[in-house]
Amino acid sequence: MNFTLRNLRVFLVEKTNFTSSFSIQEIFVLTKRLFIQLKRRPITLVSGILQPLLWLVLFGALFQKAPISISTFENNYIQFFYPGILVFTAFAGALNSSLPLIFDREFGFLNRLLVAPLESRFSILFSSAFFISVLSFIQVFVIMIFGIFLGTQLPSLESLIFSFLFLLLLIIGTTTFSILLALILPTHIELIAIIFIVNLPLLFASTALAPLDFMPSWLQIISCLNPLTYTIEPIRFLYSNTDWVFSSPLFELPFLSINIWQSFLVLIIFDLLGFLLFKKILKFIFV
Repeated sequence: MNFTLRNLRVFLVEKTNFTSSFSIQEIFVLTKRLFIQLKRRPITLVSGILQPLLWLVLFGALFQKAPISISTFENNYIQFFYPGILVFTAFAGALNSSLPLIFDREFGFLNRLLVAPLESRFSILFSSAFFISVLSFIQVFVIMIFGIFLGTQLPSLESLIFSFLFLLLLIIGTTTFSILLALILPTHIELIAIIFIVNLPLLFASTALAPLDFMPSWLQIISCLNPLTYTIEPIRFLYSNTDWVFSSPLFELPFLSINIWQSFLVLIIFDLLGFLLFKKILKFIFV
């Protein structure tokens, strides 16, 4: 077929517009499919709300009179524990994000997607990441509403926005590692086992339940390597302080004082590490 220069330009422009819109359409359709599954089986959403809510009520009542120094909250343990539960809700949801993907792989649906004429196979992964991000924020928002009835105080709008930003960084990094596990592990049994092994230990090895100085030294080291700590502490500080700057100190390490900006950088590094591993492993899968 002979093209004039003008027709060739029109063809390239139409082709470019088609490809970019088709990629967006792929992500939209695949994400819509996941929401249809959620509508048919809402237990995923409900359990992701009930579990942290029960933790907030039961642990808040259990440790209300515990001899823990939380002066910024005037010994109100629920207010102290509340940011930890918000982070745990987002983290648990992101950690479970790869379950639909690995079930699709086991039932053969993922193979059908991989041989389909998709513009980009990454749409499969982006749709899963986008879906779990929306789902996690819905769960966090519901926990926030229940927290108000339990007597917790919401921060200013600016603090709330930055709190959601920290949660988003944690969700992105955790979702990346979770999807990697779904691509590496043979079946969902191994994935569920790893989720059970990682979920609660990471919560207890963070500052969600107790301040850093309340822990033994070996647990403080683990907690300082835990990305949950670098999400919980900034959110807790934003909830308890009206006046803050990015250089506001959060907690002390042996040779360094961690502030809000440094916590933000740690989560960025956590996400970049996940993306690098993600990219390296995908070379051996999507070829």
